[in-house]
Amino acid sequence: MTLAAAPDDRRFRLHRWLDAGERVAMLVLYGWLVWRFAASLSTTPANIMFLASEGLIAAMVLLRRPTEQISVRPMDWLTGALGAFLPMLVIPASGGLPAGAVLLAVGFLISMGAKLSLRRSFGLIAANRGVKRSGLYAVVRHPMYLGYVIAYAGTLMLNPSVWNAVLLTLWLGFEIVRIYSEEAILMRDPAYQEHAKKVRFRLIPGVW
Repeated sequence: MTLAAAPDDRRFRLHRWLDAGERVAMLVLYGWLVWRFAASLSTTPANIMFLASEGLIAAMVLLRRPTEQISVRPMDWLTGALGAFLPMLVIPASGGLPAGAVLLAVGFLISMGAKLSLRRSFGLIAANRGVKRSGLYAVVRHPMYLGYVIAYAGTLMLNPSVWNAVLLTLWLGFEIVRIYSEEAILMRDPAYQEHAKKVRFRLIPGVW
């Protein structure tokens, strides 16, 4: 007779399966994104920044630090996954505004700066991988998401289409839910509670 798996063992195995599935999905979607956008680089070379930004996300998912302080709530996994995966369904489109390249570059630099602060503490699903308080995190609590908002606004300007507009509007809604999900876990940490008192705004300085 074998003993039933302990709850902690089942939770650990669930984390491993979810983590593996997330990484495979990320790699598949990123490969498909590159394949779709490859031909557009000759007419819209600024799209390379969009591919680089999404590629950096994929790389950091593969290299991230494991944690046990991660949500297993289905809604948190849904919002986290959609927040990460929806932008990878963007399609190239013609007739874009060149000014979008400026927004894309600014957003890419902000999100990259935030990622460099996080290093291997990066993740897609609500979790506590350590509290970051320096650099851009001293300005807003979620600077990486601020960078995404700016970068995707530029991406939409470069690749205007109804599909992309609807997709990125949905993404923004899920991203807001994702922020609340992350903070529900992070606020259990006294270090983050102290950080939230000093850095009042989540995403946009002076607004929210």
